[in-house]
Amino acid sequence: MQHFPIFLAVAGRLIVVSGGGEAALAKLRLLMKTEARLSVFASDPAPEIDAWAAEGRLTVIRRPFGPGDALCAALFYAANDDEVEDARVTALAQADGALTNWVDNLERSQFITPAIVDRDPVTVAIGTEGAAPVLARAIKSDLEARLPVKLGLLARVGKGFRKAAEALPMGRARRDFWAEYYFKSGPEAADKRGEEGALENLETLLSDHLTRKAQPGRVALVGAGPGDPELLTLKARRALDEADVVIYDRLVAPEILELARREAVLINAGKEGFGPSMSQQDICGLIIRHAADGAYVVRLKSGDPTIYGRLDEEIEALEAAGVPWSVVPGITAASAAAAGIGQSLTKRDRNSALRFLTGHDVQGFAEHDWRGLARRGEVAAIYMAKRGARFLQGRLLMHGAAPDTPVSVVENASRIGARVLSTTLARLAADIDTAAMAGPAILLYGLSPRAAEAALPHLQKDHA
Repeated sequence: MQHFPIFLAVAGRLIVVSGGGEAALAKLRLLMKTEARLSVFASDPAPEIDAWAAEGRLTVIRRPFGPGDALCAALFYAANDDEVEDARVTALAQADGALTNWVDNLERSQFITPAIVDRDPVTVAIGTEGAAPVLARAIKSDLEARLPVKLGLLARVGKGFRKAAEALPMGRARRDFWAEYYFKSGPEAADKRGEEGALENLETLLSDHLTRKAQPGRVALVGAGPGDPELLTLKARRALDEADVVIYDRLVAPEILELARREAVLINAGKEGFGPSMSQQDICGLIIRHAADGAYVVRLKSGDPTIYGRLDEEIEALEAAGVPWSVVPGITAASAAAAGIGQSLTKRDRNSALRFLTGHDVQGFAEHDWRGLARRGEVAAIYMAKRGARFLQGRLLMHGAAPDTPVSVVENASRIGARVLSTTLARLAADIDTAAMAGPAILLYGLSPRAAEAALPHLQKDHA
């Protein structure tokens, strides 16, 4: 991020524009929405600028911009449509201490003006750092269509009511009050009776919320999916947006944590298979403590919480503590990995069943039905199998599996930087060692990438 987005207080402050043509007109139309004092330096300003000056909306100085003209200015725009003149006035304004924008010159600008969706006092700013202005305009157009025109009215009424709303406890109680106003009863009241209706609605809501009992804490056990934020379910996204506390696993992608509410407490409860980690007992205690304090806790697990997510242990602990809970399923890594290699996990006349295994628990791994899995056509998704690959290979070969059985190992499924290792059972352990995979990986036994199917016989021959 080269440009840090902020909202600058400009009420009563000076903003200077150098130029009187089309570029200046475009900026002034936007700047006149503010409460700033506007000064325009132009020898021959456009008629529109003269008309705005006559209305008292800005001041016109009929000469070129000079030294000292931007002293005490908050912002300065070079908008002369002339490269030499814009370079001159930008240097002078910077010498005066003003932040400068050279219109249509990103590299020489100290700040940029974003595309704006105006529902005053609600303002949405959209910037692409000059990379894609067309995209910014498209987003602006989409938001303009989505945001109701009366949103500004609701926000203005709500702003004046904030002091009264402080009678509610900080945190969840106050958030629930404002959410009900802005997204449920407020818009309907404003549609019927305008500002007066919105204010009456706030007064009624406040009285209602002050007499309500405090909401008890609750827990959502949420699947974060395999890593791609776009594979997060709508229900999981909503839970993250509402959570007071998010307790997440090591494999949850940072991009997904970015979707949590900014005020939420984020706690890393990472469990690492072969290293130091928080115990399951401690994780359960952590969840229960925050819920007991009245928080809405999201226990965020990579993939789907019902598949190797220690879900039952956490549910049992929550029930024993009397804490309400719910489960939000997610897309499991096996599904993402299969999609990544263009294969189906089940296929008519090949396999009607799918086995899920984990290589983490080697003792449980050893007790598996290897003879059944070794039959031709069987398919299995094996989680956390990198370290157990040699053991897996030996057991399957010992029980009659064909050495040329295809195996795909997918690292970082669905994420940027995903890698696919296409191999055979005979080459599995050696190829995993050579690949030196560092990220989380899932092994798809019995499947090869669709694009590699034609080349597989040649690969097997070379490895024979």
